[in-house]
Amino acid sequence: MSTTDLENTQPTDLGSTQPTLSRAGKPRRRFPWQNILIFIFVLALSGFGSYRAALGDRQKAQATQIAQQLQEQYNLALEDIEAGRYEAAMQRLQFILQKDAGFPGATEKLTQILLMSSITPTPTPTPLPPTPDLRGAQALFEQAQQLMAVQDWNNVILTLDQLRKEDPTYHTAEVDGMYYIALRNYGVDKIAKMGELESGMYYLALAERFGPLDSYADGLRSGARLYTTGASFWEIDWPQAVNYFAQAASGWPSMWDAASGMTAAERYKIALSRYGDDLYDDGRFCEAYEQYLIAMNYGTLDEKAAKNAKRAYNICYPPTEVPPVEEMPAEETPTPSP
Repeated sequence: MSTTDLENTQPTDLGSTQPTLSRAGKPRRRFPWQNILIFIFVLALSGFGSYRAALGDRQKAQATQIAQQLQEQYNLALEDIEAGRYEAAMQRLQFILQKDAGFPGATEKLTQILLMSSITPTPTPTPLPPTPDLRGAQALFEQAQQLMAVQDWNNVILTLDQLRKEDPTYHTAEVDGMYYIALRNYGVDKIAKMGELESGMYYLALAERFGPLDSYADGLRSGARLYTTGASFWEIDWPQAVNYFAQAASGWPSMWDAASGMTAAERYKIALSRYGDDLYDDGRFCEAYEQYLIAMNYGTLDEKAAKNAKRAYNICYPPTEVPPVEEMPAEETPTPSP
């Protein structure tokens, strides 16, 4: 092989044929610790999302499990009722209502059990020592059942009080359930039928010691609380009276109290009128008219409020003056020359 051929087969210096990279254009290297931090962040973000999803699934599963357990207890309570095991059914229903006060059918079945005159104590073996004479307690218990059947709630409560004094251990679960229903219904009647709002709230509070109130009774108590609070500001602070009776009239317009004989809607109208009168006297005519306008939705205004409302309206909404119509002069038609 010639010298020329050897020279052609030697590696060629490519340094002169490759582009030269300046320091400013040299690509920046990513350090390993940066990649590690990015990986950890992505991993943590993914883990947090998985944790949130798992937590939500767990909560849904727990709620489903509780609902299934309550439904199972309710079905067993129905079986106990059919078999005449009223005490067992009552305990199951009370357990259900403690967990879910609005469980469908539980309150109705509990009421049905307590109102049934066929409830009999569970037979127990006769002990060797002489048993105490429970005829007094049993007679009171049966009397309370009869009073519940005719919905004489006040006397049911009084009879149960006597029964508890006679024998505090007699049919504890049944007596507690009877107390709950009698106190709850008496409180509702006090508010809805008798107009004795504070007394009704008191009996509902007593009923709550034996079990949670249903939505109707609890809502009625909320309305009574709004009514009595608004009445405490009557003729003292009309804006506050308007505030509370606005809420009472919105949810319970026909609620009334025996002391005044006025419904929440009537109280609201009067409070709005008197507040409007105060605003009118202060020269705040447009604000006064707003109160009168709302009050008119609940009935006719009294004489003073009606006069003030009319004057306030004329001040706030004066009649617009109609501009006079200018008469256009008639154009003269030129007379053609003969």
